[in-house]
Amino acid sequence: MSDIRPFRAFRPPPELVARVACPPYDVLNTEEAREMARGNEVSFLHVNKPEIDFPADHDPYAADVYERGRGNLERMIREGLLLRDPEPCFYIYRQTMGNHIQTGLVAGASLAEYEDGRIKKHEFTRPDKEDDRTRHIDVLDANDEPVFLTYLARPEVDRLLAQIQTTPPVYDFRSDDGIGHTLWVAGAAEVVSLRRLFADIPDLYVADGHHRSAAATRVLNARRAAGRVRSGEEACCFFLTVLFPHDQMKIMAYNRVVKDLGGLGEPEFLSAVGRTFDVQPAASAEPEQVRSFGMFLGGRWHRLTPKPGTVPAADPVQSLDAAILQNNLLQPVLGIEDPRRDKRIDFVGGIRGTAELEKRVTGGKAAAAFALFPVSIEQLMRVADAGLVMPPKSTWFEPKLRSGLFVRSLSD
Repeated sequence: MSDIRPFRAFRPPPELVARVACPPYDVLNTEEAREMARGNEVSFLHVNKPEIDFPADHDPYAADVYERGRGNLERMIREGLLLRDPEPCFYIYRQTMGNHIQTGLVAGASLAEYEDGRIKKHEFTRPDKEDDRTRHIDVLDANDEPVFLTYLARPEVDRLLAQIQTTPPVYDFRSDDGIGHTLWVAGAAEVVSLRRLFADIPDLYVADGHHRSAAATRVLNARRAAGRVRSGEEACCFFLTVLFPHDQMKIMAYNRVVKDLGGLGEPEFLSAVGRTFDVQPAASAEPEQVRSFGMFLGGRWHRLTPKPGTVPAADPVQSLDAAILQNNLLQPVLGIEDPRRDKRIDFVGGIRGTAELEKRVTGGKAAAAFALFPVSIEQLMRVADAGLVMPPKSTWFEPKLRSGLFVRSLSD
């Protein structure tokens, strides 16, 4: 079963929501966030990236930065920039990006189910990012940004969410990036029905937000150790999520650029690549199918196709395109052993397009670029079901969840 809980969200008033809402903390660097929030004291960036309120040379992980985030949240509540719903609710959050529409349920999900594997993961976390989010959530005493979960779609859930969407929304606005954001509040009877329907869903999957999930668990365990958790029903036993059906997921490619060719000239590099890949000129940058790669080198695109016998098709991880590229090219040809730490490789989200790959190579910031075919949600679920993890930077989900639309207190 999936135990989901309603909660009393702190939310901006409708007339301010477009100014309050902002991108998630890990989409912008500090300078980008500082520039976006310039002249906008109501931006939620002052909460989820409070280092922007300090000089550029200030340590972003200093204790006073986390305290400033809490102070900014308290200020926004005190000044009426965030108002609390009187009763626990579920919220229906619809995003529109071009022709793509995805509709999720905003709810508290069970950390007990996360700990025992019923909320399944598919990637490792970085200790430094996990430490940062743990301190942020604990000092804030709130979940300020949701984790993106998915589940195998259920027609009965779809029907109920569609019914709620026939009523007037509480928010309906378009952010600066062109994404539409619409929010509804579910009624008390609908809350009961949705809890019952999700009780029949055996597994949930973390799509995006592994560090926030892990951090919420660490906050819970610290509060358990301090004797602050007794019943298992405390607010900190659940974490803020948006749950989307799997058939509405939009996963884009996570592409790679390398800074050098490992000491090889272009002819030698192409010859080495040709030992495990069929290399042909490409008419387009984008790979047309799984197990096909675009490579930008020497001012033109090539199509790489793995040779027979190089792909362990039955292995849910090693058969992924990111693993194929790593095991057959990046490691043996370029010597990139650990892409998570090697400074010679960088990752470019598919939302930036293949033009960004060309720009980096032609601009001298990279020697070669590789365009990958997007991972499917079914591939992701197979990896998670097997209790395995995907190669780093395998998935790029779009659109990103906007922050500041709902905040979940851990003090209830």
